[in-house]
Amino acid sequence: MASSTVIKHFTDGTIKLEDGTGSPIDVTIRFCNGDLSTTGLQQKMQEVAAYETRGTLNSLRHGARIYVPFSFTAQMSEFTSATDNNIPDAILQNGAFAAGVSTRGANADVYTLKLTFTVEGTDFGDSSDPEFTMDDCHCTVDFSEGEPNTFSVAGTCYGTIGGDLAIAGT
Repeated sequence: MASSTVIKHFTDGTIKLEDGTGSPIDVTIRFCNGDLSTTGLQQKMQEVAAYETRGTLNSLRHGARIYVPFSFTAQMSEFTSATDNNIPDAILQNGAFAAGVSTRGANADVYTLKLTFTVEGTDFGDSSDPEFTMDDCHCTVDFSEGEPNTFSVAGTCYGTIGGDLAIAGT
């Protein structure tokens, strides 16, 4: 596949959150501000431990697993809905997500979701729409009143990172 000749930017992406049921309950984030951010991606997703003696580096080794943080914001349209899927319901397991199941399983102690980020590519002549996924994400949501009202979502990926940004070993 040839490299794309079109630079992608904030209007080209979509974020979807989904639970772990057989037919996932999902929400594609409406009114997203186009500011998804994740940091710390690296090969193997493990800390690097430097072992030295008397100031001389002897060895570098992979150590404990690293869990990737992420965040994004969206403009607020509603707090909850029994039938329409939205951000706070997805994260707080309310409304249309009340029957939601953690992506870590029905008996999981912590409720987690899958995040999929898709970037439009085919409309620009690319062979596909690139995407990456983050499994087993624990999320929190903040609300801020303003012009406009907004939701800020922060989370940590405890599962695999897949798709076009897949990282081996996660």
